[in-house]
Amino acid sequence: MPGSRRPVDEYGSFRRAVFGVALFIGILWVIELADNAFHLHLAQLGIYPREPAGLRGVLFAPLIHGTWGHLISNSVSLAVLGVALLYGYPRSRGYVLMLIYLGSGLGVWLFARSSFHFGSSGLTHGMMFFVFASGILRRDRLSIALAMIVFFLYGGMIWTIFPNEPGVSYESHFFGAMMGLIAAFLFRGLDPVLPVKTYDWEGEDVDWPTESDTDQWHGSEGDSDKW
Repeated sequence: MPGSRRPVDEYGSFRRAVFGVALFIGILWVIELADNAFHLHLAQLGIYPREPAGLRGVLFAPLIHGTWGHLISNSVSLAVLGVALLYGYPRSRGYVLMLIYLGSGLGVWLFARSSFHFGSSGLTHGMMFFVFASGILRRDRLSIALAMIVFFLYGGMIWTIFPNEPGVSYESHFFGAMMGLIAAFLFRGLDPVLPVKTYDWEGEDVDWPTESDTDQWHGSEGDSDKW
């Protein structure tokens, strides 16, 4: 329910988020190593739009990368954006990831150019747009802080949803971003907010001086003048 409190184990939540993202990135590296070592040509498992066989790419395309540079670039983005999503949105993260993963893939299959599309860029764009939009919609401290961090680091993703570089699937970027925005609207009230930190002295009654006390102080000062 909106306005409910987050669990107190913040460090444990962050650690689990880091572990989950590291595990997924590790899987991507194992797949790329196997592809290069055994010449598996896994790019053929990417999304090929409007071809029935290309639908399998909806599941497999985010796990496949064309080059080591492509994988390294996406790994860094996944590390930052994935931790922001998993840590900041513990209740909605599963729904968000499913919508971005499957929704962006289906969008590419339906509307993209006739070519193989693969790579986890759709995921990274979806997560960035989700975290940023959630900060605007929710406006709690954690959401705003995460939105500012991801926009400062990856705000340039806004321009990569348009065609600007040959050989790059901007369609994956576009549909990933679209799914991230949709998820931000759909699940904006699902996650609890951080409790506001209070201090021991907050809420205590302060014994403010009364008018009679002030008069007594003035009187004592007058007596001291006689000395």
